[in-house]
Amino acid sequence: MRGPRDKRMTIDEVVAQLEDGMTIGIGGWGPRRKPMALVRAILRSDLRDLTIVSWGGADVGLLARAGRIRKLVYAFVSLDSVPLEPNFSKARQEGTIPELVELDEGMFQTGLRAAAQRLPFLPMRAGLGSDVLVNQPWIRTVTSPYAGPDGSVEELVAVPALHLDVALVHLNRADRHGNATYLGPDPYFDDLFCMAADRAFVSCEQVVDTAGLTIDTPVQRLLLSRMMVDGVVETPNGAHFTTCTPDYERDERFQRAYAAAASGSDEDWAAFSARFLEGDEEAYQAAVRTWHEERRSREQ
Repeated sequence: MRGPRDKRMTIDEVVAQLEDGMTIGIGGWGPRRKPMALVRAILRSDLRDLTIVSWGGADVGLLARAGRIRKLVYAFVSLDSVPLEPNFSKARQEGTIPELVELDEGMFQTGLRAAAQRLPFLPMRAGLGSDVLVNQPWIRTVTSPYAGPDGSVEELVAVPALHLDVALVHLNRADRHGNATYLGPDPYFDDLFCMAADRAFVSCEQVVDTAGLTIDTPVQRLLLSRMMVDGVVETPNGAHFTTCTPDYERDERFQRAYAAAASGSDEDWAAFSARFLEGDEEAYQAAVRTWHEERRSREQ
């Protein structure tokens, strides 16, 4: 029997908490430490009309290809070694995402920070003089109530809060209470996603005892507090095919296969989807292992 502070869940239990029309923030950064097991579970569900907030990678591409996104708030959508995420590019070219909000990266971060602080907006200079304000004319500017050292009064962008219904993030280690740590080079603002959300769910490579979170890493890498987290899911290899350093790096071979299928014909994508995306997470991981074994055998 689980105790009252035991927040461990299954992938399907997390997705069962989601509803049509929700605003969902997806942590990570492009092709780095994305909660891909949870994204794949959304693909298997009937969820639709979602607002997705993401520094996007294959998470956005997959959901766009499946027609699940009604509104996308993003700063970029890239796979790094594949500069333009092909499924996202296809969605943009065909106009299948009804509403798009493209923000400067600094504005995106500031919007999350405003939501985390429960503020309606935060002022900043980023965006001034750019097409961000041309393409999003609903984003307002404000006049500072304070004069600068030279006596001038500055006009600033009032970056609206990016409030989330739910945040989904992936970290290296977590305990059953929701404390979580990253072991790689960058936190990727996953804490801001969680603080900007009404509810937050963290998937991780391994659930460990609380004391184990800081055995082999400094306490400063304890990114998420249990107060920020509503559910914890142990999903080994759950960020695949994105990075989860130092547990594993990006699966470049598989990413190239994904990009080729996404850039190909509808039949190419249907074959990829049937092989890798239509079963549960265990089936996905098994299919990827088999795919790699086939590639190795051909090279021998």
